[in-house]
Amino acid sequence: MSRRVVLAGAGALAVLVVAVALGLRSGEVTSTADAMPAVNAAGSEAVARLGDLQVDAKDVKALLEQLPAASQQQLRGDRAALETWLRARLAEKALYQQAEAKGWSQRPEVQAQTRAAVEQIVLRSYLSSMTQVPQSYPSEAELEQAYEASKASVQVPAVYRLSQIFLSVPDEQAADSVRDQALALSKRAHAAGADFAELARTYSQDQGSAARGGDIGPQPLAQLLPEARGVVPKLKVGEVSEPLRSSLGFHIIKLTEAQPARVASFDDVRGQLREALRAQRQEQLAKAYVDGVLNSGTLSIDGAALNQVLEGQR
Repeated sequence: MSRRVVLAGAGALAVLVVAVALGLRSGEVTSTADAMPAVNAAGSEAVARLGDLQVDAKDVKALLEQLPAASQQQLRGDRAALETWLRARLAEKALYQQAEAKGWSQRPEVQAQTRAAVEQIVLRSYLSSMTQVPQSYPSEAELEQAYEASKASVQVPAVYRLSQIFLSVPDEQAADSVRDQALALSKRAHAAGADFAELARTYSQDQGSAARGGDIGPQPLAQLLPEARGVVPKLKVGEVSEPLRSSLGFHIIKLTEAQPARVASFDDVRGQLREALRAQRQEQLAKAYVDGVLNSGTLSIDGAALNQVLEGQR
């Protein structure tokens, strides 16, 4: 079990609920943690299978590469989220296979949408290639000027370093006994001279943080489970919470360090600011290029024909 028992799930992976909506159960896909990897015809390792369908290593790499570095790191340590994504991806492949077997891609409305999607992809790619922003932009002076203009509104949120003792609740019938155990551990953690780290190593069922004495590292409030968000800001450094109940189980939390919200420094936002300025310049160049295309010939709009179309849509 990983530190996800305290941290909220990554919003970027909201698509994972597709697997649940389709009724795929975890037992329908065998984890490759306990199996020899298969290899497809192209030589890429099969990570998961559903009948004759598979998700291979390159699919997983593509998923990770499209995420920000922080989200990549979080997902790499969250086996449950990764396996849920694998089930969702296999469900997509199964649905596509069904649709293709019925000739769905040949339906006129699907072909029309496909042509429109391809056209947009080609146009965006072409326009981007024709309006490249020079690598030298923005200069250091331009970055500093942009920072000074916006720094009052750029905040780094408060960050809390927490340790936890986690007890899982396998089912509601066990909830009362686990609650009693959590209350007893909380009482021990509140006692004078209590060694919270040793209690976590001995009793916490979150194996990842237990090995570190319960430490889950510094986190902004938004990354914590909702049940912890109202409690953590009220704790003083060194203080231990009463047991908190979440959908996963009971959490006894100790605040070990707190960094208040502050105005972001130039170094904090330098990379993000550079990307934002480059995106803004790209948009400006693209608009200028499109305007140039429109101005290169004679543009006319047939008002009467347009009116006929609008009238026909009533």
